[in-house]
Amino acid sequence: SKLTSLGQLEMTWRSRVHFHPLLVRVLHKSRLRYYGKPEKKLDMPYQAYFEVADGSGMMSMVLWNSLCPEWYNSIKVGTVLLLEQYAIKTSYPFKTQPTPGDSQMKRFATIEISLNVRDPPTKISIIPEEMVKPDWGLPEVKYRFITRSELDDLPNNHSCDVIGLVTFVGRAERARKREHGEDFWLYRWAHAIDGTSDQPFILELFATSQPDVFERIHPMTYLVCTQMRVVRDLTENLSSTIYLTTSNESQIFITGWHKGQPYTKDTKVKNFIQWTKTQSEADQMKKTVIGGYYPFPRPPNNFLKY
Repeated sequence: SKLTSLGQLEMTWRSRVHFHPLLVRVLHKSRLRYYGKPEKKLDMPYQAYFEVADGSGMMSMVLWNSLCPEWYNSIKVGTVLLLEQYAIKTSYPFKTQPTPGDSQMKRFATIEISLNVRDPPTKISIIPEEMVKPDWGLPEVKYRFITRSELDDLPNNHSCDVIGLVTFVGRAERARKREHGEDFWLYRWAHAIDGTSDQPFILELFATSQPDVFERIHPMTYLVCTQMRVVRDLTENLSSTIYLTTSNESQIFITGWHKGQPYTKDTKVKNFIQWTKTQSEADQMKKTVIGGYYPFPRPPNNFLKY
């Protein structure tokens, strides 16, 4: 069928009601958002953002309401989609922005693709990877993997991807989203090593929309976390501990979930796998810890300073 591109859409969307089909690859995926309120009678008040791209650039795509339970788990980072009968809206200005793996990619930030059950009823088709043709010009998924030895030089809020061998995982903890609200964030702390430093990655992992993975993080698993943000204490001394926290677009993968993921081609991921082959499993097992209370950042050594 006659296709259009994201670049053409940005130029012509105001003068059209119906749009030609789009062929795009998913580069980023946000967590699922529930926006239900007691007074609003919506059957499925869900929303999820994806960043999708073709040869002309990258744009946000929003999945609404009952399409979320139907499609959210099937649309993964790297998935190629054929979209028909979608709507175009001006983009929501306050949404979070993932950091693209390819810094040269053009971003169309003024509009977004809106996928709904009606007005118009969107048709979504997943194209199997083996049927994707090189002449479609779809970009590959690119990552920004860092090693533990590189982390100390990175600025606060820098976006990166990491892979490591889990040596510690804490119990799930809760923090209030707002001071007197009844909603909580669920999170857990984890340590992961990659052989490039004596220090582990310290990871603050909030429950993303992957409960099956979040609950099964355990020592000795290979953990991949994408779109993590660097957190360093800017007020205290520079030697203070640095850690990574999840963002709205973070994806977490553990042993058993890696097969077929785009990051398996990344050089730093391959280097990590090579390093794990040189390690003795029994030696690493002795150093692993699970559960318990993990106060972090650490309180001062004496009570007066505290």
